[in-house]
Parts: sequence; structure tokens; C-alpha cells
Amino acid sequence: MRPGGPIDVAALDRAGIPLLDVTVPVYNEEADLEPCVRRLDAYLSNQFSHSYRITIADNASTDSTLRVAERLARELEHVGVVHLEEKGRGNALRRVWLASDSPVLAYMDVDLSTDLNALAPLVAPLISGHSDLAIGTRLSRSSRVVRGPKREFVSRSYNFLLHSFMGARFSDAQCGFKAIRADVAQQLLPHTLDKAWFFDTELLVLAERCGLRCAEVPVDWTDDPNSKVDILRTALEDLRGMYRMTTDMALGRIPLVQLQAALARGPLPARERPEEAGRGQSLFGQLVRFGAIGVASTLAYAALYLMGRAFMGPQAANFAALLITAIANTAANRRFTFGVLGSARLARHHFEGLIVFGIGWALTAGALAWMNSLPHPNQWLELTVLTLANLAATALKFLLFRLWVFRRRA
Repeated sequence: MRPGGPIDVAALDRAGIPLLDVTVPVYNEEADLEPCVRRLDAYLSNQFSHSYRITIADNASTDSTLRVAERLARELEHVGVVHLEEKGRGNALRRVWLASDSPVLAYMDVDLSTDLNALAPLVAPLISGHSDLAIGTRLSRSSRVVRGPKREFVSRSYNFLLHSFMGARFSDAQCGFKAIRADVAQQLLPHTLDKAWFFDTELLVLAERCGLRCAEVPVDWTDDPNSKVDILRTALEDLRGMYRMTTDMALGRIPLVQLQAALARGPLPARERPEEAGRGQSLFGQLVRFGAIGVASTLAYAALYLMGRAFMGPQAANFAALLITAIANTAANRRFTFGVLGSARLARHHFEGLIVFGIGWALTAGALAWMNSLPHPNQWLELTVLTLANLAATALKFLLFRLWVFRRRA
């Protein structure tokens, strides 16, 4: 049966099944767990108008987290606990959600960085049947977010890469505040593989490729200064996850056609139809579009480089800014300059685009090395030299894109 339609809340009440199951995945959170769960339980009890359950998912903690969780489960009527022998947020959510009898499943981080007033708007479109998933977003204009520049840079860069490399449309992949209908989760979760932080992205991309609807809720979010998350390591793992998932979809290891037939609300957009593709015929038009994208990429590169220099060296900032803009540039030129739609050859195009990126990086790295040999270089001189080197590589990039990367193949 195709998911969708309003949930019969009265029938759930008669059966004694909680409408909402909120999972709190934890690892070594003995200090924060109790205040988090008590605050969440008090909020749901007083502010949420439907039945609920809170499930603490202990991910192989080595401190007293499990004992605290078991005590809370004894003391609080609506709290349960599941213990897992293996670490990983994705592993915990897959295990708890597949076993839950609630029709709406949600999760939030133990630090409760997201204001709980967003919870009711998060689950409302799932209860009504309007949407299949819902996410809190920190990147909406109406969101109120307090966090440091490093987290801001990494988060926005990751989402930028995700939109460019995988064609995602949702705004915030990693906000720890999401919900999904159980009927959808039952069909999607068996096809997710990640055990850790990339799980969120994997689930959202898969849902989007299946034609499902995702509601986005602007949130008020305050960074936890004591967070144990290694941001850079997590970002690298996410990049590997993006590559693995793109490869899996290209090689058919994820049965998208079958999932689309079972889940899609209606006809898929052109960008998801695999054989939809075209080519711009006018060289002049291609040059104009390529130039416009190049200007935008150069401005984005400059902004990213300046942001990166706030907390990393010039070579690292150059590499990060160039990599991010290179992936976005390849995606934009693929779609707008050369008229390639759909997912056919997507991974190959990005791989070849990264080779082109390597040439550009070599030019800018050489320019940077020359500039650093000067007696008194400054940041603005760095930026000027690198920008000029970046522009110098543009003509070569266009030729490689036109004659190699996006050349029409038989």
C-alpha cells in the first residue's frame, strides 16, 4: 500500500499506541542525559496534544549512561531505553525506528540545541499526510542560530557540496531534529547503509530521489560548546558517504525504480528521470553561460577563502575553497552550460571535473607558493594573486569541459 493520507489518531488512542516516538541517541552522555530527557518529557506532557514515547538509544556507552537511562525509564511513564552494542547514530535510529509501532518517528540530539517549540510544526505535516518527512533547518532566513564561524563554515560548505554534487534540494542535512512517517521509514531504511552521521543525508537523498515530500521547519538553534562531535572528521566521512551513495545509485545497487513505483506521490521531476538529457548547440550561448557561472564561482571562491583563513592556513583554505567551488561549478555547467539532465554519467562527470579541478589547484598553489616567497605578503595580496590564477585557468577549463568532460558520446 502506498504511504500517505492522514493518520487516524483516535484509533491509535483506542489501541494504546503512541502517535509519536522520539528517539534520543546517546553515547557517553551521563551528565546531559537526565536533564535532557526530563525537559523533553515535561514539554511533551504539557505542550504536545497527542500521545508520545521517548526512546533513549544507548550506543555502546562505556560510562554510566545506560544506568541513568534505565533509571529514567523506571521513573517516567513515557520513557523507554534500548541498548546497542555498536556505536553510531544511524545504526541506533535504524534499529529503533524499524522496531517502533508508532506511525510518526522523530529524533533529536541529547544537547537539545534546537528549541522544542519547533517539534509540533515538525510532526504536524506528517500526521495530516501532507508530507512524508520533516526536517529542522538552521539555514532558513527565519531561523535563529547561534554558533561559531568554524561550524558555520563547515555546515554551509557541506550543504553546498551536497546540492552541487548530488542535486539535493533540502536546505540542511545535519540538523539533529528530524521526523519521518513510519510507513515510509519501513521501505527506505533497509536501503540505508551508514551507521554514523551520514545516515541523515542518505535517508533524505533517498527520499527525494523517490519523489517523496519533505517539509522544512525553521528552528531556533544554539550551538553546544561541549559537543563531542569532531566536525572535520565527520565532514570527511560525509564526503565519502556522498561518493559511495552516488556510486550505488549509478550502478543500480539501490533499487530506485522499485522504490519510486511504491512511494512517489506523482510524476518525478525531469532531473530524476534517468534518460532525460540534452545539449546546448550554440558555442556563443555556452560561452555566456560558462562565463556567468565562472564569475559566480570566482566570487564564491573569494568568500570561502576569506572565511577559511579565519581558522586555517593559506594552502588549506585555498584547497578547501577551490574544491567546494569546483564541484559546484561542474554541477552548474553540467546542467546550464551543456544541458545535461538526469543522473546518467553523473559520477563520471564529477570525477572528470575533479581532474580539471586538479589542474586549477596546481595553478593556484603555484601562484600561492610564489606569493609567499615575497618578503611581506598580506591577506589581500594572497586573495588577489589567487583570484587572478583562478581566472587564468578558466579558458582551459572551458575547453576541457567542452571537448572532454561533456563531449557528446555515442
